[in-house]
Amino acid sequence: MSSSSPPLLIRGGTVVNDDEMLKADVLIENGLIKAVGPNLEAPSGAQIVDATGKLVMPGGIDPHTHMQLPFMGEIAVDDFEKGTQAAVAGGTTMIIDFVIPTKDSTPLKAYKQWREWADPKVCCDYALSMAITTWNENVAKEMEIVTGDEYGINSFKFFLAYKGVFMVRDEEFYQGMIQCAKVGALARVHAENGSVIEEKAKELLAKGITGPEGHTQSRPEELEAEATNRACVLASQANCPLYVVHVMSKGAARAIAHHRQKGAVIFGEPIAAGLATDGSHYYNKDWLHAARYVLSPPLSRDSSTPNALMDLLAAGELHLTATDNCTFNCRQKLAGKDDFTKIPNGVNGVEDRMSVVWEKGVHSGKIDPMRFVAITSSVAAKIFNCYPRKGRIAVGSDADVVVWNPEQARIISKDTHHHAVDFNIFEGMEVHGVADVTISRGKISLQIVWEAGQLKTVTGSGRFIPLKPWSPTVFSTIAQRAKMIQPRGVWERKEMQFEGRGGVKESMDVDLPREVEKLSVQNKPTRTTPGGNSKISFS
Repeated sequence: MSSSSPPLLIRGGTVVNDDEMLKADVLIENGLIKAVGPNLEAPSGAQIVDATGKLVMPGGIDPHTHMQLPFMGEIAVDDFEKGTQAAVAGGTTMIIDFVIPTKDSTPLKAYKQWREWADPKVCCDYALSMAITTWNENVAKEMEIVTGDEYGINSFKFFLAYKGVFMVRDEEFYQGMIQCAKVGALARVHAENGSVIEEKAKELLAKGITGPEGHTQSRPEELEAEATNRACVLASQANCPLYVVHVMSKGAARAIAHHRQKGAVIFGEPIAAGLATDGSHYYNKDWLHAARYVLSPPLSRDSSTPNALMDLLAAGELHLTATDNCTFNCRQKLAGKDDFTKIPNGVNGVEDRMSVVWEKGVHSGKIDPMRFVAITSSVAAKIFNCYPRKGRIAVGSDADVVVWNPEQARIISKDTHHHAVDFNIFEGMEVHGVADVTISRGKISLQIVWEAGQLKTVTGSGRFIPLKPWSPTVFSTIAQRAKMIQPRGVWERKEMQFEGRGGVKESMDVDLPREVEKLSVQNKPTRTTPGGNSKISFS
């Protein structure tokens, strides 16, 4: 961080953290928050940002993106430059993207590739999570390696979908979670039933259903609920914390709540698409309109699900929001014009998530601004072990800050968004709550990267943020749980004699595994075996 960055004073706003709201100024120097309090004096040469009537909040953290992901024969059009530009335009100052090795690659090779893609392009800070798409001893070893300081990975994602591409079998998933627990990493899961989905897709295609409506019918939300429950059960057996990505249905959310009520460490992540849209789009007569909404798991067929998911966020049954931003343009979506299984899966969201959550949560009266900060920033920072460096307005925290106008409204449109994709699934939606100013602590200097509707980003100015394992938010109960679920044998206390010092005979009581009762034909009682005259007795 360059020491030449001029100080910046945010004056007159209301600071919002996940546990407090207070009228205060915020002074930033050299990329860090230097002071928070009323009537702060501006240092010489300081830039002043007037936040009167506005909220000063931690920049958003989107914990689930797929920038320039190679998938289904295409490459997502939001690369790390366009994707992070869209992010800061919406008030998000950090993303967590996924390294996804192919089945014939390795975690370390894929990690290197993602860093080479991202480092020269990112316009805000980013971190990485890693998918495990196959299982063997080498993968287990490399999982341990990448959780070290040099690599900074503290979570691993397992797919229970995309059979033959990313999907792992249940026993591989289980072994992977055991390894996660050993190295202090959080397990994340895409919960669907890939084997059944494959069979249902074949049935639908055989019946002539080839359009996007087949996508949702081949992946009924009952399968998401089943897989979510199965993942939670296996995580408990492995004594591994679990994070369920893109919770799209009420059934999946209920499964998470059920296991949390039993004491399991489970986190649930709905995404912006699932909070603002539903599966009715798959039945639109315009094929391309329907295809634009194809993602997995699909949007819920139940039109009340988006409101229900926001209710669960408000109640704390779900915990944070993301986007699964993975954009394919209309030309790319047309790859599946004759077969819905070939439509590239993915939608936008990284730019609009903050406004969508504000609209559906705060503006609707379901949550307050503090809960908004929690589910868009601070919970992610805590789970992924970068709090309070990220996710808080406090002295010493990184100067990733958004000045938020809660009264301003905008209409979401592909014509004004900053994505590379040529449509927007929230097209025409009016949202209240807009990022007036986004401030990012880059690797070159402190930057206002978004102001007055204009991008001011510098390509490659974002930093990679290593994430340390053993997050307290995730692992604090796991050691004690391990003690409580230790395997239980049946033991017998027996006296063992031995020769002590000086040849003195000594004895001590020891617990030994019980012996199998010996069978004897001489001792009583006796029992006649069915169908014969043989008699056996138990000693």
